[in-house]
Amino acid sequence: MKFWNTLRLGGAALVAAFALGVAAPELAFAQEAPAEAVVVEEAAPEAAVEVVEEVVEEVAEISAGDTAWMLTSTVLVVLMILPGLALFYGGLAQSKNVLSVIMQVSTVAIIGFITWALWGFSLTFTEGPMNAFIGGFDKFFLAGISMDDPSSVLSNIPEFVFVSFQMTFAAITAALAVGAFAERVKFFPIVIFAILWPLLSYYPLAHMVWGGGMLAEDGALDFAGGTVVHINAGVAGLVGAIFAGHRLGYKKDPLPPHSLVLTYIGAALLWVGWFGFNAGSAGAAGGQAGLATVNTLLATAAAAFSWILTEWVTKGKPSGLGFASGVIAGLVAITPAAGFVGPIGSIVLGLIASPICVIFCAGIKQALNYDDAYDVFGIHGVAGIIGAIGTGILTAPQFGGTAGWGLEDGQTYDIVAQTIIQVKAVVVSIIWVAVATAITFAVMSIFGLKVKKEVEQEGLDYAEHGESAYHS
Repeated sequence: MKFWNTLRLGGAALVAAFALGVAAPELAFAQEAPAEAVVVEEAAPEAAVEVVEEVVEEVAEISAGDTAWMLTSTVLVVLMILPGLALFYGGLAQSKNVLSVIMQVSTVAIIGFITWALWGFSLTFTEGPMNAFIGGFDKFFLAGISMDDPSSVLSNIPEFVFVSFQMTFAAITAALAVGAFAERVKFFPIVIFAILWPLLSYYPLAHMVWGGGMLAEDGALDFAGGTVVHINAGVAGLVGAIFAGHRLGYKKDPLPPHSLVLTYIGAALLWVGWFGFNAGSAGAAGGQAGLATVNTLLATAAAAFSWILTEWVTKGKPSGLGFASGVIAGLVAITPAAGFVGPIGSIVLGLIASPICVIFCAGIKQALNYDDAYDVFGIHGVAGIIGAIGTGILTAPQFGGTAGWGLEDGQTYDIVAQTIIQVKAVVVSIIWVAVATAITFAVMSIFGLKVKKEVEQEGLDYAEHGESAYHS
């Protein structure tokens, strides 16, 4: 009965999300440049064919330099997951659960790689009968793609390179969410999560923002995944944590990270890999990749500093965990804005993001009594929201930004209109992900979601995987 009630509530909320998406007009620019008429002079058929062939060759030309950069960026994002995220979360775990956390992150990622090739790419980056919300079936199993085909999205690189790059985004998003409900969920339901949740949440939202869906039509700006990755993972983590309940001893016993050294190494690897995440989202080895790189440096540094400064003022001591958390908060906040804001704007985002995240991680979580184990919502969700909305403001040319993807002659950038679009994208994302995740966890619960109390007491490493990370 609880399962069917969840489905009914989920359906109603999805209808609300649909309505919100259809209702808002396109508001991004105060003026729209009129389309110029194309004048075609009469020409001999042979000459016309030659011109068309030259144009097609020019448009479809693959750049070796851009391809090399996108291959490098893809590998950098893999580095973020394995070993970066696995070590970051593994260090935050209790010593008796570190292998279970690493296994869950790694397994969710590899399933994400496989399902992306089978159906995820097609559902995200093709057109479908419900194109406002989800793509189609044309490229299921990567059908119709050959080695030398240029990407249908970025014609300067091969399609398989674009598939690989975006594959890593799908994999890390689901893996990020795992940290919120870690150390108490069985391994089999995690496998179900890795297959079902992207179908209901990641692929639709990625299509809505990047694949030509309703938020893309509105003009929502998300350079590298503020909504698609971080709000997606953060809200999923929050809902999952609520379904999973508290860890054994939560609020009663101290549950400190078992190895801040592992967490620090993981955070450092995430920062290095994030240059592929952000600068790679430029799709080319050019000026926008350079802008994303400098912004990824500055926003992250500003956020790490503002986090430890906040701790210094409120607790009397800056902590290593605070530094690592600030690094992640800055990386998340700049993600949707990386190629759109100027360097000073990136510093502003970083300085703002961390103190707000601290409030959620140290205060609001305790007050609302949910056990977001590794602060997935408190950092990824909150900083993702800050970055997504801040993009609409700080991309304005008067603040050193690029006006999103740029302005044509006769256009002016409207901060208020674009910020409204960004807020709408955030609201739609939160509603969609919350409902999709609730449905996913309702299905997971059918198979038994949480380990028994004695298993949790013993630790999931040995009970679930028959091994231990450390031997005395």
